[in-house]
Amino acid sequence: MTNFNELGISASIMKALEKMGFEEATPIQAQTIPLGIQGKDVIGQAQTGTGKTAAFGIPMLEQIDNNDRKIQGLVVAPTRELAIQVSEELHKLGKIKGVKTLPVYGGQHMERQIRALKDRPHIVVATPGRLLDHLRRRTIRVDDVKIAVLDEADEMLNMGFIDDIRDILKAIPDERQTLLFSATMPKEIRNIAATLMKDPEEVKVKSKEMTVSNIDQYFIEVHEKQKFDTLTNLLDVHVPELAIIFGRTKKRVDELTEGLQARGFRAEGIHGDLTQGKRTSVLNKFKFGRIEILVATDVAARGLDISGVTHVYNFDIPQDPESYVHRIGRTGRAGKMGEAISFITPRETPHLHLIEKTTKSKMKRMTPPSFDEAKRGQQQLTVQKLVRTIEKKELADYRETANELLEEYDSVTIVSAALKMLTKERRQTPVTLSSVQPVSVKQAMKNKSGGKKNFRNDNKRGGFNGRKGKQGGRNRKFQNKRSNNNKQGR
Repeated sequence: MTNFNELGISASIMKALEKMGFEEATPIQAQTIPLGIQGKDVIGQAQTGTGKTAAFGIPMLEQIDNNDRKIQGLVVAPTRELAIQVSEELHKLGKIKGVKTLPVYGGQHMERQIRALKDRPHIVVATPGRLLDHLRRRTIRVDDVKIAVLDEADEMLNMGFIDDIRDILKAIPDERQTLLFSATMPKEIRNIAATLMKDPEEVKVKSKEMTVSNIDQYFIEVHEKQKFDTLTNLLDVHVPELAIIFGRTKKRVDELTEGLQARGFRAEGIHGDLTQGKRTSVLNKFKFGRIEILVATDVAARGLDISGVTHVYNFDIPQDPESYVHRIGRTGRAGKMGEAISFITPRETPHLHLIEKTTKSKMKRMTPPSFDEAKRGQQQLTVQKLVRTIEKKELADYRETANELLEEYDSVTIVSAALKMLTKERRQTPVTLSSVQPVSVKQAMKNKSGGKKNFRNDNKRGGFNGRKGKQGGRNRKFQNKRSNNNKQGR
């Protein structure tokens, strides 16, 4: 591994990295940062979770003149969640240097953003639709942008933003530096690199290294009606620190969340129909451990970068293998191991094999735990708490009472009573979920070969619209307001 201090990074940013606890650079950082600092255009092929924000953020921050209060750096990201996360990380990295960063995205009042822009940030991190809105209103000036970054370019292509991206890049001075990051490299992205970048250097992190190397993958074959009880039993056995559960539709997420809450789990859900304020609130609760379970659709979880996720549960197997890789990549980060468990109905077995073939990895079969095993899991949690209390050795005030109890009852009875009193007994509230159709290999193969994706109920306004390539774009330089308003919240 390469240390950050070997990459020619300035003292203020090195200090910020040390404060954040980072010493060793990830492969994408070790390769990209020196090229970026030299001012070269870079095409980075890497997915979320590989550390690409610092890979492009550090070269950007190095170029910022913090005494010149103009927008000098621009990052374009596909979703508001990703824009917020990128902005937060750039803020941490640039804080000591005195660099101001501002996220700009749909779903937030335009007037509030305009006021924030008047405070003259050095870097703007924006979603495409809202950025075009500001460019049209002339509330964002990009004449002084030295470095531009396209983050998750293939996702922006999938969401129909490809023409918007071209328009944005054409609005920035030609002498800028451009860094483009994408998990895959379809021809439309290659075309942007060829026409709007200057002799870009290519950096590639192998897919196998960045997706499943730190993740134990399992599947449980279970009928649709038994899924929920199997899930709650699993959660009691695993006792995850932080877990993400993926459902296929918004309705599914709502029902799962309500069911988990009814059984006493600290769970909340996110999907495209929630307001931005609510989504941010839920994500913060999850990030800081106030809830232990996040239930999400693929769209809502796009770009999530939360450390400490120990388990991912695919309550509904995703339609395409690429989404599977994206989902399980939420765990197994920063060198830690993670677990991914997928629920497969008997009719979905061929789809399981397709995912294994595409990801070149094998899932191990897991036997569904029984209710008695789940109860035993909760008891083990209580035992761990008791052992920790014993190890602290702060029990002197309780010994006299303990001896009195031992004169009346045997030790096993007393410990059993303590376990019963301290163990959280799960409420067996009946929960019924609306059934969903099993996924088909035929549809997944259609998606893989470039056919239109079928995201079912989560395609509607507020979620991923499933448009691909030029289907969602228009050729006019700045699209009309109605068109942009449909995009800017993503």
